[in-house]
Amino acid sequence: MDATEVVTSGGTQSESYSFTEISWKPSNTSKFHPNVFLLSGIPGLEDFHLLFSILFFIMYVLSLMGNSVLFLVISITESLHQPMYLFLLMLSVGDILLSASTVPKTLSIFWFGFHEISFNGCLVQIFFIHFTCMTESAVLLAMAYDRYIAICYPLIYVTRLTASFIKGVMVTSVGRSVVIIIPVILLLIRLPYQNSNVIEHTYCEHMAMARLATADITVNIIYGMVIIVCTSVIDLLLIGLSYVAIIRAVVGLSSSTARRKTFSTCVSHICVIILLYVPAFFSFIAHRIPHNHIPPYLHILVANLYVLVPPMMNPIIYGVRTKEIRQRVILLFCGNM
Repeated sequence: MDATEVVTSGGTQSESYSFTEISWKPSNTSKFHPNVFLLSGIPGLEDFHLLFSILFFIMYVLSLMGNSVLFLVISITESLHQPMYLFLLMLSVGDILLSASTVPKTLSIFWFGFHEISFNGCLVQIFFIHFTCMTESAVLLAMAYDRYIAICYPLIYVTRLTASFIKGVMVTSVGRSVVIIIPVILLLIRLPYQNSNVIEHTYCEHMAMARLATADITVNIIYGMVIIVCTSVIDLLLIGLSYVAIIRAVVGLSSSTARRKTFSTCVSHICVIILLYVPAFFSFIAHRIPHNHIPPYLHILVANLYVLVPPMMNPIIYGVRTKEIRQRVILLFCGNM
């Protein structure tokens, strides 16, 4: 693509663009939103776009297949309608939504050069990315609580982890995410974008979009930090406290076999937590460090792995380590259910 249509208050004109500089200047207005943003892909690594596209496509297909199978197995197997598996089902839905909201657009950039995304489309993408990540964080916290009750207070597990409790977790996690993310969208809408409409990324991201604005984005930066503290940091803190109690309970068991078997039920959950939070915090920190310290392509690569690796690995981790799921998957594909 060699040109894009740029709308100003005086009409429509065709202007050429590059991914390093935009030449158009709209007329003065208090708030201006371009019709489209241009997603650059991975600046500095354009020669590797085809290679990345093959890798991303394989990971995306594995993610869709793995999470779809996990969702199907848990849905149709009545014996798996237990709290931990239902939380896992919620996680699989989130993983599908997270990868589906980002990867297809990334592949269209790499394969077909479709760099354009509408202003509203960018906002929708940001909403679903942040909504999914915050919801998954809440689900991981619920899974940690499930392990805490099962190991530390097994006698009250059935009365505490009820169907109404699980529904409450689902409603609360979704509601919290919606309430928190709506102000992000409103803060982005209020900003004028009068100089550049090129987002150096493969998908729309809150701070990447906000930094294109020709106005003060202090509120966006502060609110972004508030979001991290009120969701991921608090969730991770509570998860950590639950595992402190779990470790104390496991250490107190008399048999080494019992200790190993009890703690092994938490390993899958811990692996998923690491996969979700490590790249998320790296991405958050990278947006607040000058680009001369962290190359933009490194940040963008990690951001892409963040929406690809956890959705791909989560069903593999639980499928391999959870006997019940593994057996049901084998039965499903052998046609003996």
